[in-house]
Amino acid sequence: MHDHAPHDLPPATTIHPLIARLETELGWPRLASAHDLAEFLSRPGAHCLFIPGDPRRNLETADAAVILPELRLAFQNAFDCAVIDDAIEADLRETHRALKTPGLLFFRGPDFLGAIEKVRDWPDYLTRITHILSLQAA
Repeated sequence: MHDHAPHDLPPATTIHPLIARLETELGWPRLASAHDLAEFLSRPGAHCLFIPGDPRRNLETADAAVILPELRLAFQNAFDCAVIDDAIEADLRETHRALKTPGLLFFRGPDFLGAIEKVRDWPDYLTRITHILSLQAA
């Protein structure tokens, strides 16, 4: 019997290198608990939470991991960013009705402003983020 499974795929527990880069090179925190999330969102200012989803099943995840730092630069660091860990991803997506991944969830302090799901065209990101950041928290 032959094993037809690809041998070069990393184990499911391995973090995709482009997501790991957000943490190691850019210093973005990985939020793995409700406490981590609350602590991050308690900071003043605007925040973007990157919900990667499963990069083994969703090829857009790697694209989003490259696009988000560029968006942050385009908006002159108007928001800080964090990576959401699998441990709290499902609850966060459900709470904010951002069910598709990859997802970008925007907050001002602890207040949810809006989300962008899936990978978009650059002008669409610029328009949507400008609108989201202009919103007042409900």
